[in-house]
Amino acid sequence: MRLPRFFSSAACDMAIDLGTVNTVIYVRDRGIVLNEPSVVALETRQGVRRVKVVGNQAKLMMGKTPAGIEAIRPLRDGVIADLDIAEQMIRHFVDKALDGGRYRRGHAIVICVPSGSTMVERRALRDAASNAGAASVRLIEEPLAAAIGAGLPVTEPRGAMVVDIGGGTTEVAVLSLSGIAYSGSARIGGDRMDDAIASHIRRAHNLLIGEATAERVKCQIGAATLPEGDGIRLRVKGRDLVNGRPAEVQISEAEIARALADPVAQIIAAVRAALEQTPPELSADIIDEGITLSGGGALLGRLDEALAEATGLPVRIADNPLICVALGAGRALEQAAYQSILASL
Repeated sequence: MRLPRFFSSAACDMAIDLGTVNTVIYVRDRGIVLNEPSVVALETRQGVRRVKVVGNQAKLMMGKTPAGIEAIRPLRDGVIADLDIAEQMIRHFVDKALDGGRYRRGHAIVICVPSGSTMVERRALRDAASNAGAASVRLIEEPLAAAIGAGLPVTEPRGAMVVDIGGGTTEVAVLSLSGIAYSGSARIGGDRMDDAIASHIRRAHNLLIGEATAERVKCQIGAATLPEGDGIRLRVKGRDLVNGRPAEVQISEAEIARALADPVAQIIAAVRAALEQTPPELSADIIDEGITLSGGGALLGRLDEALAEATGLPVRIADNPLICVALGAGRALEQAAYQSILASL
């Protein structure tokens, strides 16, 4: 049987964290080889859509495309929204991660999935990877991969809690003995925070800003708790909704913290719900281990302090939270201690 063009003669396994905001790829024996935005720029000619650019180049086009070109995210809330475009994006990223074809042939791909995803959503991920050329596809739940990537003792009879805050979802899980004792998923993440910031600036300042600007504001002055006084101030540019002209306003860290109060409260509520459902013996372990945060949302200013105050537990941010899930999935591929986890999926 002739193999798809996607593969060549050298075996290679990889793990993919196919995120709403970023896609991270881990290749066996090479580590993280790709970390790019999950964005595709499409060009429409004579009614036919084709992929123009993917990843970093496509993200630069968001909100700035001319007629006939649109930049989209084929994933929303951690699941595939456009299967055909997602397949092309995966093919492009894997092709780039494997240096255009030096390593390939019939290798297995492990894809990270939200713990709360449905069977239909998981099947869509499998189909997208298979149609992109993977010989076999296995799935690993994101909280489990995040815990492995953060170095938590997931194979031991000890409870550990991980909160993975991505662009589309927040995954909360209690882990023990290579399994998930409790998991919860809330459709709240970095994208919802960006929306909250854009909505606040529109209401308070009559200024319309785009996704990229809202994300920049979140990264520079976003915080989960109020600072002393107004905190840091930042100038933001956009379109004035009153007169339609370009305009610039100054916003403070305090007002952005108030704008983010609702998303942060939902994350805290998801963590509290997990703690209420945790068996008592595992709860005793979590008192010692604390809560580990991963994902890009973990970098929101003072979020660890807000969670620690709300739960009374120690909270730490994982090393490399942005690539923690992909690292964990890659280690599950490489290390014998985690083979049972992949075998059971």
